[in-house]
Amino acid sequence: MVGTETLESEKDAAGRDFMRDIVQADLDAGRTQCVVTRFPPEPNGFLHLGHAKSICLNFGIAQEFGGRCHLRFDDTNPVKEEQLFVDAIQRDVRWLGFDWGVHLHYASDYFEQLYAWAEHLVREGKAYVDDTPPEAMRSQRGTLTEPGQNSPFRYRSVEENLDLFRRMRAGEFPNGARVLRAKIDMASGNMNLRDPVLYRILHAHHPRTGDAWCIYPTYDFAHGQSDAIEGITHSICTLEFEDHRPLYDWLIDNLPVPSRPRQYEFARLNVTYMVLSKRHLTRLVQEKHVHGWDDPRMPTLAGIRRRGVPAAALREFIRRVGVARAYSQVDVAMLDSAVRDTLNPMAERRMAVLRPLKLIIENYPEGQTETLAAQNHPDNRAAGTRPVSFGREIYVERDDFMEAPPKKFFRLSPGREVRLRWAYFVTCRDVVKDAAGQVVALRCTYDPASRGGNSPDGRKVQATLHWVAAADALTAEVRLYSHLFNRPDPGADGDALADIAPNSLEVLTGCLVERALAQADVGQAVQFERTGYFAADPDSRPGYTVFNRTVGLRDTWAKVQAGPQR
Repeated sequence: MVGTETLESEKDAAGRDFMRDIVQADLDAGRTQCVVTRFPPEPNGFLHLGHAKSICLNFGIAQEFGGRCHLRFDDTNPVKEEQLFVDAIQRDVRWLGFDWGVHLHYASDYFEQLYAWAEHLVREGKAYVDDTPPEAMRSQRGTLTEPGQNSPFRYRSVEENLDLFRRMRAGEFPNGARVLRAKIDMASGNMNLRDPVLYRILHAHHPRTGDAWCIYPTYDFAHGQSDAIEGITHSICTLEFEDHRPLYDWLIDNLPVPSRPRQYEFARLNVTYMVLSKRHLTRLVQEKHVHGWDDPRMPTLAGIRRRGVPAAALREFIRRVGVARAYSQVDVAMLDSAVRDTLNPMAERRMAVLRPLKLIIENYPEGQTETLAAQNHPDNRAAGTRPVSFGREIYVERDDFMEAPPKKFFRLSPGREVRLRWAYFVTCRDVVKDAAGQVVALRCTYDPASRGGNSPDGRKVQATLHWVAAADALTAEVRLYSHLFNRPDPGADGDALADIAPNSLEVLTGCLVERALAQADVGQAVQFERTGYFAADPDSRPGYTVFNRTVGLRDTWAKVQAGPQR
């Protein structure tokens, strides 16, 4: 759990938005005495980044105004729901730093009451049982420019409707044979008011209620009434539910509910290079485009967490995005920036060479090693230092050498001197190649007087390289993740899955890391110097650590290379 002090500091930085203004106005006017919100996910998949915005908004508002937020599972569709998802959702909400206390609820807790209220509508002549086949019912609804047509079953008597509805509950009819519909207005300009379905027949085993029910309420019927049962004051939804609000209000107004909740809408989160649709995410998993719901390329909270993103970074990202009613798309670079800003002060530094190139220091005594002190964090002296071994043979990044360097490339090349981080100045003297002409090693010399990385004569070098000692390095696997989709608006021209990037994961084996990373805890954030932020993956095992790249660093040479293209 995130400490109260941390959340309070984030609250102070959050500022105001139209939703918080609404809540404040309700409190000031006496319309609300205690703010009660809810987060109502359907347990048919893992939570994603869009849900994080809703979680932070609902739980955040409750905390800021001294109220409470309920976690309620909308478990009204047993065909798609699993305990796996229930457990994952609770784990993700807690990981984000929020807690519902004793207010864990399920829509299925209210099935008996919801059924009684459905019978109430039937007795009041405001609901009827319809036998119309689904296709015909859809055509009878009309269009946005044409009114719908009344069903021939709309005129059944109260007694007949009540009898049929009770027989639906008793299991006398097969799936899809009949539905219960509200009797509102088939000519309404709002399609949601054209006699919407309230109950459907579904002979399916429910994870919580077993086989007790064979009819289930729709989301529209269960949602508002569950809010009323729990005393929700502000039912906060995304904008796609705005057209559902008149139905939400109609049901509340026509049922003897114990409280009067109100629905408010905000713009959902859209991020470039991501799909935040549970339907698409389910397909990604089922069609094996990814390695499960917690694949680090997925925008699920489980995937983001496995990639090494801390919860504080997500909360900071949501704070920066803000809350508005207008549709917008957020650049994924804003998320990366929030992650870097969060990790920078907390992640200790380590050296890791992902694509090793051997460097032989010819004037360093053979068989000799020494221990150097490396700072754990450049901006935090309290983080202390760690010992790193240095010897005649070390490894540097292959990308840090060019035999014929262009202008503005300041790293290793023949005759050039560079600094080895925390160690010495070295100069490349010769290049060793294999039979195919590939560079396999560099022969160098070092300046013994430059120990610690500074020269006593004051000469300057233009590059500092990270490295690991050959005798002390550990082998590791590093997984480099990039965007799962190859365009900023996946699916804009059709199926989003057609825009999957073919090379969103690069697995590097034979990487070499310093010994201090031997005991890296799963999920622990660390910065590989000059490379990026990484975290140990659960696939790690004793003697072989797997690291996931959380987010990269800004690379000066990469910017130079991209310059002409930009």
